[in-house]
Formats: sequence, C-alpha cells, structure tokens
Amino acid sequence: MAKGRPRNFDVDAALDVALRLFWTHGYEGVSVAKLAAAMGINVPSLYAAFGNKEQLFIKAVERYGCQNGGFYHRAFKLKTAREVAEYILEHEVKLVTMPDAPDGCLMVQGALVTSPESEAIRAMMASMRMTAERWMAERFAQAKKEGDLPADADPKALACYIMTVNSGIAVQAKSGVPRRMLKRVAALAMQQWPS
Repeated sequence: MAKGRPRNFDVDAALDVALRLFWTHGYEGVSVAKLAAAMGINVPSLYAAFGNKEQLFIKAVERYGCQNGGFYHRAFKLKTAREVAEYILEHEVKLVTMPDAPDGCLMVQGALVTSPESEAIRAMMASMRMTAERWMAERFAQAKKEGDLPADADPKALACYIMTVNSGIAVQAKSGVPRRMLKRVAALAMQQWPS
C-alpha cells in the first residue's frame, strides 16, 4: 500500500492557531473552512491531521489546559484554603487578561451554549469545569478536617463560590473589563471567605 504524502505544515503551530480561534469565537463560532484557512492548510489536510472539528477542538482544549491550567494544581499545594482560593482567583484574572491572548477563558466561553448537534462538546466542557470544582471541594474538605476552615464551613459551597467568581471574571474580561478592576473584584470576593 502506498504511503500518503508527508505533511508540509507544523502540526503544533496549526493547533495553536486553532486554539486561538476557538478561544476567541467558541466552538460553534468558527467553521472548518475558517479553521483550515487560518491554519494555512486545506480542509482535507485538517481532517487528516486532526480528525473532525470536534476532535480538533478537544486537542485545542487539551493544549489550553497544558498551557494555562497548571495554576490549579499549584494552588492545591498551598498551605491554607484561603491561599488556595486567593491564588486561583488571582491567576484567573491573569489568564483572562493576558496581553497577547484572547480575553476571557476557553473553558468558560468555548462551548457554554451550543446547538443540539454539539451537545457532546458542551457536556464535555461542563464536565471539565465540574472536575476542577470537585478538586477544589476536596482540597477545602481537607482544610476543614485539618482545622484550617471553621467546623461549619461547606467545602462544596466554597468551591462553587470560587468557580462562580472565576466564571464571572472570565465573562467580564471578555466584555472588556480591565485587569485592575478584575483584581479588585477578586479581592472583594475574598472578603466573604470564612475566618
């Protein structure tokens, strides 16, 4: 059986272009034709290298997580639950207002609302957000067990609170709210932290 022609494009660079488009416009906001044109390849090459649009989006989300999601894991190693929450909020503000990146957060806005045909993508993104919230709740439960949080603290509600503020920060960044204001919002959110 004859081999196909070798790829004459940089797969990683093409994936970075796709990531940026998905981050800017969301899953349904960009067509396969637009993706291929921006990546500098034709549609058959896109399919050969990445599979379909859904598979390309999943690869882009994985790349986004590798490039930008590490701050959650670093946060969970901090000494107190308060430090964890502050670190996550501070780094969310940095992430969603990076100067050379699209405003907002791919994990929040990439597929928040989709057509019925893209329900699997919407559900996948919701599951990923809930996984981060579950990890946070587990970390806060550990803090409560260690006496770092009051006995009446609700680790799941605290995790939901931080993720809700995070999501709001991402939406506000996409709306053009500047970093300095989002930092103030994060600081205000921490005023509600149980002592």
